[in-house]
This record gives sequence, C-alpha cells and structure tokens, in this order.
Amino acid sequence: MDLFSGNEPFPLTPVQGNRNAKIVLVKAPIRLLAIDIDGTLRRAHSEDVEVILVTGRRHTFALPIAQQLGFDLWLISSNGAVTRSLSGETFHRDLLPAATCRKLCSAMQDFRGNTVLTFDTEVKGAIVLEHMQELNASIQRWLEKNMQYIDFVIPIEKSLTADPVQAMFCGPIPRMQQALAALRTPGFENDITVLRTEYPIRDLSIVDVLNQGCSKGHALKRWANHRGIPREQVMAIGDNYNDIEMLAYAGQPFIMGNASEELRGNGWTVTLSNDQNGVAAAIEQVLGSSAVTV
Repeated sequence: MDLFSGNEPFPLTPVQGNRNAKIVLVKAPIRLLAIDIDGTLRRAHSEDVEVILVTGRRHTFALPIAQQLGFDLWLISSNGAVTRSLSGETFHRDLLPAATCRKLCSAMQDFRGNTVLTFDTEVKGAIVLEHMQELNASIQRWLEKNMQYIDFVIPIEKSLTADPVQAMFCGPIPRMQQALAALRTPGFENDITVLRTEYPIRDLSIVDVLNQGCSKGHALKRWANHRGIPREQVMAIGDNYNDIEMLAYAGQPFIMGNASEELRGNGWTVTLSNDQNGVAAAIEQVLGSSAVTV
C-alpha cells in the first residue's frame, strides 16, 4: 500500500441538479478509526474522528510516517504489543516473556536463519538476529533501513536479558508455512499468539509471535474502552491476515480490494484496492453516509 500518499481531503461538490445546493456533513457515525499505515486520513480527523494507526511495524519505524499526517495521534505498533503517542508517552505494553521466547527459539532450531527478535528500545539491539544470509533475499530493504538498530548475537538466546516485544520469522511463503506448522505443535498454545502477514507478489511471509492474547484487535479494544468509545463506533481498515482480529472487533470493518480472496470472503465491506485510493474511498463512504443536502 501507499504510505500516506498526501492526497488532500475530498472536496465538497454541488448536489447533482441543484447548483446552489451543497453538502453539509453532520456528526460522523464513527468516533474512532483504526487503520494500518496507508491512505488519506486528514478528512476523518477534520470531522472530529479520532485516528489511531495500527501497524505491524515497530513504533520507531512507523513514527516518521505518522508524523507526516500533521496532527497528534496514537500508534498501536508491533501488531498490538505497544500503544504509544507520537510524543513517546506509553499507554500499554504487552511483551513476550523472555522465558517463553527462549523456549520458542529452542523449538524453532530449524528456522534460526529466519528468526528476528525485537525489543522496545531505540538503540542498537532493538533488532537482533544471528545472521542475514537467509533474510537478505526476503527483507533486505527493511534490514538496510534498520541497520543502526540491528545487533548480531549467536546464539540469539543470549540477547534475552529483557522481555522482547516479539519474535518474528521471515522468508518465502512455502518456508513460512513450514514455520507455522512447527508453531502448531503442542506446548505453545497457552503461551503465544501467532500472526502472519503475506505478500504473494514478493513471495514474502512474516510470522509474528507475540504474547498470548496480544493482537491488533486486543489492543484496539483496550484503547476504545479507555476512550469510552463503543465498538459500534469503531471503524477499522485492513488488508492482511494480521488485521483479522482488528476487523473482527470493529463495528464498521473494511477490507481492501487488494486483499486475498480468503480475507475478502469474511463478510466485511470491501473497499477499493490500495492503488485506487481504497482507504480514502472507505472513509468517504462512512463520513458521506451522514450527509444531508440543503
């Protein structure tokens, strides 16, 4: 998806057949908009809808993009593990216990070359891996952008002096299907949450392992309850498998048109694809539904 294309809010246009008429937007039917990092969000903000960005990215990596919006907001990052403001105030953290992560690393020996651990820090060591050989083919650009935060530790368990935000396994889709199968073996079902993100056109899959009960959906529910916003007034937009819990929670869920057929078959409202400004179209659909003509 485009990362904040910079499109301006949709202009109001005269009503068909009456050149003197205009559209007046009344109170929006939503109060909280949860969205992955993409699209046009200024229109919603201007209609007094709170915008919260919900992403699988680390907070630090998502921050420069969020700052482009030009207004204050909160971010749910790392697939729900951290909720923090642009200014750095932390609302909630749901970290993966180090003991659980050690157990995970031991059980996933066959995937050491695909393993990445992330920590909630802003220095070198925020991202830890053993080596880059198997990761370069899949996420080389991401590695290059995050090089200042990457530390190489062998064995990777030695980095677990504090609870990590998450563990992640990255690689081609068939390889990560094997990782998913390995994670389904008995012993972890009560300790972890496993989420996946897939990009078929790049043959890339990212398998995120978080603390039990941690997801975008859980974090969004926690934030909405904190703000006193009922789920019926929560709109969420997503396009990948790690968005499922968020979309299932939201009272007004939208799935992007470029999402997989499996995801588009869940009964959520389908908006346009990312290269057709689908996020803006979804926001316009909801905000415009409360319009009256005068």
